[in-house]
Amino acid sequence: MLEIDKSTGAFARLVSPDAPLDRIYHGLSFGEGPLWNRRDGTFLWVDIVGDTIYRWKPGVGAEVFIRPSTKANGLTFDKEGRLCVAGWASRSVWRVERDGSVTTLASHYRGKRINSPNDIVVRSDGAIYFTDSPGALYNVGMASEDLQQYLDFQGVFRISADGAKLDAVITDTVYPNGLAFTPDESVLYVNDTRLGEIRAYDMRPDGSCGQKRLFHKLTGSEPGIADGMKVDREGNVYCTGPGGIHVIGPDGKLLGRIRIPDHCTNMAWGDTDWRSLYITTYCSVFRTRVNEPGVPVW
Repeated sequence: MLEIDKSTGAFARLVSPDAPLDRIYHGLSFGEGPLWNRRDGTFLWVDIVGDTIYRWKPGVGAEVFIRPSTKANGLTFDKEGRLCVAGWASRSVWRVERDGSVTTLASHYRGKRINSPNDIVVRSDGAIYFTDSPGALYNVGMASEDLQQYLDFQGVFRISADGAKLDAVITDTVYPNGLAFTPDESVLYVNDTRLGEIRAYDMRPDGSCGQKRLFHKLTGSEPGIADGMKVDREGNVYCTGPGGIHVIGPDGKLLGRIRIPDHCTNMAWGDTDWRSLYITTYCSVFRTRVNEPGVPVW
């Protein structure tokens, strides 16, 4: 059963305390990149240190999907259903084509190698946005072969829908990590792990981002940081943080927390109704149910 705290009336409507919390996998070194595939009803996640992307099917179990994975981090699908990967240690964003081949979508910005892509989302116009923190330049067990940082910023990039152009749309973050759009895609949320905060950027018609504003500051003394982040169809923001998952209303106020019995790293909506919440931690993958559906993935 779920353990929840700091609960408000609005939170009680979203998350029921009698919802199950099922562990569907255990034995990871560093779980991340959760992603539901609506096309075949399977669930993907990564073990960064284990250099593996796993695939799990209800009633069947887990299997190795891609190994080695370039110590992949974030995963998503583009509008054609192709898997797009934030290649943490490869310092690139890459895509798995229908024939199984791999296409590199981004590796350099203005002739300089990017840092280490962390999280990744796709907008309805087909553009790909990803955070580019420097974590793979120094994290033991996840590090790239090339540890030199060539850019003088850690930000958010946009790959145009045709893959022809890479733009830096945010350059003022210290350690950008999770990112997610509001349901109408008018705002891009980006959390900053080092500062423990979620920032909001209004989207411009050309796909660039306006000035930052502070949306929410995470609090708590328990283990956990601003890492993975998702948004439900009402615009509530689910973000990892101290103690588990913090649920924040569209007004930036904390509604409540879902306590997770391990260091929580990320989460993803799933199942046919998008009301299941799949949660990755350092060692395990959990599944629970919520009352409001999440924003679907392509």
